[in-house]
Amino acid sequence: MPELKDPISSNLPVYQETNAQVINAFETRVPAGLTQPEVEQRLKRDGFNELKTKVTPKWRIFLNQFNNIIVYILLFAAVVTLLMQHYSDAIVIGIVIVINALIGYMQEVNANDALEKIKQMLSAEATVYRAGKRQTVRARELVLGDVVYLEAGDNVPADLRLVDTDNLRIQESSLTGEADSVEKSDHMLPEITPLAEQTNMAFASTGVTNGSGLGIVVQIGATTEIGKISTSVQAVKPKKSPLTRELDQLGTGISWFIIAGSVLLFALGWFMNVYTLPVLAMAVITMVVGSMPEGLPAATSIILATGVQKLTKKHAIVKTLPAAETLGAIDIIASDKTGTLTKNEMTIQDIFVANRHYTVTGTGYVPNGHFELAGQTVQAQTDSELTKLLTMGLFANDTVLSEEETGWVVNGEPTDAAFITAYYKGFGTTEPQVTEIDRIPFDSDYRYIAKLIENKQGERIAAIKGAPDVMFDLVAEGNQHFDREYWTDRARSLAQVGKRVIAVGYMDMLGDAETIDTVNIAAQGIKFLGLVGITDPPRPEVIQAIREMRVAGIKVKMITGDSVETASAIGQQLGLADDIRAMTGQEVDALTLDELAKIVGNYDIFARTTPHNKLKIVQAYQQQGNVTAMVGDGVNDAPALKQADIGVAMGIKGTDVAKDSADMILANDNFSTIKTAIEQGRRLYDNIKKTILFLLPTSFAEGLIVAISILLSQPLPLTPTQLLWINMVSAITIQLAFIFEPAEPGLMQKPPRQADARLMNRSDALQMTMVSVLIAGMALVIFEVMQRQGISFAVASTMAVNIIIFGKIFYLFNIRTSAFAFAKKVLFSNPMAYVAIGLMFALQLVLTYVPFMNDIFSTAGLMLQQWGLVILAGLPVIVWAELNKWYLKHK
Repeated sequence: MPELKDPISSNLPVYQETNAQVINAFETRVPAGLTQPEVEQRLKRDGFNELKTKVTPKWRIFLNQFNNIIVYILLFAAVVTLLMQHYSDAIVIGIVIVINALIGYMQEVNANDALEKIKQMLSAEATVYRAGKRQTVRARELVLGDVVYLEAGDNVPADLRLVDTDNLRIQESSLTGEADSVEKSDHMLPEITPLAEQTNMAFASTGVTNGSGLGIVVQIGATTEIGKISTSVQAVKPKKSPLTRELDQLGTGISWFIIAGSVLLFALGWFMNVYTLPVLAMAVITMVVGSMPEGLPAATSIILATGVQKLTKKHAIVKTLPAAETLGAIDIIASDKTGTLTKNEMTIQDIFVANRHYTVTGTGYVPNGHFELAGQTVQAQTDSELTKLLTMGLFANDTVLSEEETGWVVNGEPTDAAFITAYYKGFGTTEPQVTEIDRIPFDSDYRYIAKLIENKQGERIAAIKGAPDVMFDLVAEGNQHFDREYWTDRARSLAQVGKRVIAVGYMDMLGDAETIDTVNIAAQGIKFLGLVGITDPPRPEVIQAIREMRVAGIKVKMITGDSVETASAIGQQLGLADDIRAMTGQEVDALTLDELAKIVGNYDIFARTTPHNKLKIVQAYQQQGNVTAMVGDGVNDAPALKQADIGVAMGIKGTDVAKDSADMILANDNFSTIKTAIEQGRRLYDNIKKTILFLLPTSFAEGLIVAISILLSQPLPLTPTQLLWINMVSAITIQLAFIFEPAEPGLMQKPPRQADARLMNRSDALQMTMVSVLIAGMALVIFEVMQRQGISFAVASTMAVNIIIFGKIFYLFNIRTSAFAFAKKVLFSNPMAYVAIGLMFALQLVLTYVPFMNDIFSTAGLMLQQWGLVILAGLPVIVWAELNKWYLKHK
C-alpha cells in the first residue's frame, strides 16, 4: 500500500472546498468509505479520536500546600527546636504546619477536572461505511477520511464535512450559542464563514435533531472544535483570587520583616552578650514563632468554608474557597445570553391576526399565560381566526412537548415548541384528534413546513407555517387582494425588536388527497392566517438583578452567538445600559488584545462570537484591571469560564464542561443568585479583613514582648508553645466570631473594591501598632511586677498569656464593626461572638488548671485576684481603640 500523505493539501478550509475536493484530499470514497488496512494505517499515523488530559496527583497537591514562606520559616523553627531537644515545642509547631496543609489540601481536591468531562462528551459509538458496508464502531476509533452516517438522535462523533444531507438539522447551541438547531447542507461555502454559519459542517459533541446525512471525518480528537476548546481550557492558567494575592503579599512582607528583625535581634543579643548562645537562639525562635500569623490560613479558610456553606443553601455551589471571596470584588460580569440571561425556550409573545395585535403572557415552555388585546385579557376561542392560527401552528410541526419530573421538555425544534405552548395556553394540553396523511419537512430551499391532516369530520387540511416572505408569495398566488405591504410592515416591526417572525396559513384539500408537495402548494396558493413574533425571553429574575448590580457598581456585559439586532433588543429589555453599544466577533478578531483592552469597556454587547472571542474579551477586561466573572452554560463558554477571575455555570441546563470549568454553579439556574453571592462575597471580604486586622496586632505584640525582653536582658515571659497556643487556639475560637458577623449596612450600595486595593491603610497600620504596644506593654509590666513580688515564673508567665488573650477579647469588640462597639444595635447583633469568647475562656481555664497542659505549656493556676489584674490589664486596648474610632469619624 502506498504511504499516506497528510490530508488537505489545499490552503482553504474544508467548508470552502467542493465535495470532490474533500473526498480527494482525504483519500476516501463515498459512500463506500475506507478499507480496514487504510483505517489501521491512519490510526497508527494520527492516533485515536479522543482527548488526553493531565491529572495532578493528590500527593503533589498535598506537597504544594507546604510551598509557602510562612511554612518554610515554621519548618526551620521546628527543626532548630528539635535539634535543641525542645521536643514539645517542635511537636506543637509541626502539628500547626500539618493542620494548615490539610485545610488547604481538602479545599483543593474538591475541584473537578473540566477536561475529563470534555473527553466524555465525544459520543461512544458512530455509524460508518467501511469497505462498502455500514457498521457501528467505537467513536475513538474513527480516523480522518471515515464516512460517517448521521440520523436524528445521534451525537456527532467528530468534526465532519457533510457531503450528502436529507433535511438534516443539528442542535449546536452548546458550541455556538445559537438557540435553534441549524439546517445543514452539502454545498460549498465560498467565503470565510463564522463557525455558527458553517452549514456544511457537523461538529463533535453536537446533536442531530432531524433528518440524516453523510459526512467525511476531517478533524479528530484535539483538533476538533471541541478539542480546541479543551486545549484552550488546558492552556488557561488558574488565576489567584484578589484576596489570595493580597494575603500572599501580606504574608511575604510580614515574613521578611520578621526574618530581618530576627537576624538583627540575634546579632544585637550576641554582641551585647545578653544570653548564652542556646538561650539566645531559643529566644529568637520564640519571637519568630510568636510574630508569625500561623492562625491566619486556618481562620480565613474556616470563614470562607462557612460562607461557602451559606451560599450552597442559597443554591450557589462554590467549588473553591477563594472563589467565595472573589465574588465580592467583581466589577464586570460577562454573560452568555442563551440559557443564561434568557431561558433558551422560544416563546410566542405577539400574534397579528387581520388588524388585531394580540400579546401572549408567560414565558418558556410551561403553558401558563393568557392572551391580551389592547391590554385586556381575552379568551382565544372567542376569535375564530386566532383559534385557526393557533390550531394550524400546532399541526404544522414535528416536535413533541411533554411534561416530565424536571419540567417541560422539548424533543424537536424550539420554534415548533413555541407554537405548541401557545396552543396549550389558549385551549389546554389536550390536542385535537387528527390523522397525519403526509408532510413536507422544513427545507432551506422552500423555507416552510407543511402537514396534511384529516380531522374527525373527515376533512383534509394542509397546515403550513414558514418564513414570511415565502409565505407571502404563496398567499399571493391564490389571493390577488392580499395586502402584502401591510403584512410586510408588521413582520418588519417584529424583526426590528429582535423577534423571529413566522407566518401561518392553510389549504383546504380534497377529501381523497393522499399527498402534499411544494408544486401544488405553489400552484394553488394558501389562505393566510397571520404572523407570530417569537423570542427567547429574558429570565424574569435577571432584569431586577441587573438593576441592583448597576447600583452596586457592577456592569453586566452580554456575549452571544446571536445577531447584533437580536442581542441588542434583548439587551434593551434587560437594561444592560442606558445607551447600548454592540461589537461583533469579527471586529474582536480584527483587534489585538491590547487594542481590544483599550475600548472593551465602551461596549455592552458582543454578538456573533466564537469561544475564542469570549476568551479574548474576558482577557481584555482583566488587562484593564477589572475583576471579571464569566457566566455561561455551554461548551463554547468553557475557556472563558476558566480564564475569568470567577466562572459561573448554570446547574440545571448547563453542560458538564461548563460546570466543571466554572468556580461556582447556580443550582437553580437563577441569575439573581449571583447578586446574592456577590453580597455574601463582600461580607466575607470585610470579615476576613477584620480577622487580619484583629490577628496581626496580637501576633506582633507577642513578638514585641520577646524582643523587648531580649534587649533588656530579662527572662522571656513566654515560651514558643505558649505563643503557638495563643495564635492557633484563638484562631479557631475567638476569631470565628467573624464568621457570623452580619454585613455592614449599605454594603451593596458601595462600588466594588479596586483589584489592587490594599488590605490595610495608614490608619489601620497605626491602630495595629498601638494595640501591639498596649498588649505587649501590659503583659511585660504585669510579668515584671509578679516576678519582683516573688511569684513563680509559671504563674507570671500564665498571667502574661491571659493578658494577651483578654487584650484579644477586648479588641474583638472594637474591630468587628465600624460603628461604636457598645452601641445597642451592635452589641447584640452577633450572639456567636459571645459563644466564641466563652469557648476561648474555657480553653484558657484548661490551659491554666489542667496538670498535663501545665507540663506541656509551662503554665500554672491563678488566684482570683490575679484574674482580676489580668482583666484590668486588657482594658486599655478597648479604651484606646474606641477613642481612635471616634477620632477618625470626626476628624
